[in-house]
Amino acid sequence: MEAFASDISVPLKYGVDQCVGDTLCAGGILYGQRNIPAILDFCKDIREVAEPGAVFLNYANPMAMNTWAANAYGGVQTIGLCHGVQHGADQIARALGVEDSELDYVCSGINHQTWYIDIRANGRKIEKDELVAAFEAHPTYSKQEKVRIDVLKRFGVYSTESNGHLSEYLPWYRKRPEEINKWIDMSSWIHGETGGYLRYSTERRNWFETDFPMFLEQAAKPLSEHKRTSEHASYIVEAMELGRTYRGHFNVRNNGIITNLPDDAIIESPGFVDRFGLNMVEGITLPLACAATCSASISVQRMSVEAAMTGDIDLLKLAVLHDPLVGAICTPDEVWQMVDELVVTQAQWLPQYADAVPAAKARLANATVKTSDWQGAARKRVRSVEELREVTGGHH
Repeated sequence: MEAFASDISVPLKYGVDQCVGDTLCAGGILYGQRNIPAILDFCKDIREVAEPGAVFLNYANPMAMNTWAANAYGGVQTIGLCHGVQHGADQIARALGVEDSELDYVCSGINHQTWYIDIRANGRKIEKDELVAAFEAHPTYSKQEKVRIDVLKRFGVYSTESNGHLSEYLPWYRKRPEEINKWIDMSSWIHGETGGYLRYSTERRNWFETDFPMFLEQAAKPLSEHKRTSEHASYIVEAMELGRTYRGHFNVRNNGIITNLPDDAIIESPGFVDRFGLNMVEGITLPLACAATCSASISVQRMSVEAAMTGDIDLLKLAVLHDPLVGAICTPDEVWQMVDELVVTQAQWLPQYADAVPAAKARLANATVKTSDWQGAARKRVRSVEELREVTGGHH
């Protein structure tokens, strides 16, 4: 949490206002630098003690970078799992006024920038105009999903990602402080609040520390009282062990699955799991604008993974420089100083950069780039455990 706090606070000094900061942008890139060594530790354990052919299911962000490192350097078959596709599909069903079971779709791209390139409601193809009209007429989504609706209108396809997340992956919606509030909604952190996920996570952690016994009590309920969720992991295990075929959307190395994205990228696309493992659907071609957006992020991810593996601070700076939102806001000098500051601030969690820290400190001592103590365009304060209890009536 301490490291995560600086993923948000340091970039704000340079004008970069993130909502989540765990997948891309300056925060997501640094999160990857801290996470990749931990992911490779898991891989080492799996190689040493697991049955041959064990599969690593990764839910941790930054999804693409973690899964990329595990597959390229960890020596373990790793499948990245996210629920963005399912949650976006639930929204589409509600907007169209159909049941979840009546909606079929092909969703493809990279994690958090996956695109519903084919949508069918009861077998009938849903075109762009109908989808735009459905979202604009929806009393809630029309207010909460302004970025997604704008992208849908311009790109012609809906994105999996929440309004706040999507706004920080693209260079257009959070680049000017005075513009940010036009595009976001403050009814929940996920719709674009500055540092929203950090506030939410901090509140959750504080609550957890005081109310852990209550959570334990709730966890003791028999499984029969729980409803199975749409999370992929249990279905994958079931398919591999029992041969019950499961169709889902999975993060794996591209290798030609999406024709117009690089082979080494980690893509998110449809696949089927059975006793033979995961079989991806190959030969999908994304609309050009979707491929362009994904490609920009893939280039950042590739540099970020390489930097995390080598501790090369110059490559890390180039990764941050090429991030779409950072590039829309910062000059190269600002990026260089911001990365120095991030690496120095987070030195205890970045062992691979130990050799780079003294020089970074020396550069910061003679820093010429001016920073501000800006809190962001849409910051909320962290609520106390007492306030949370009041809001929820004592239940989490």
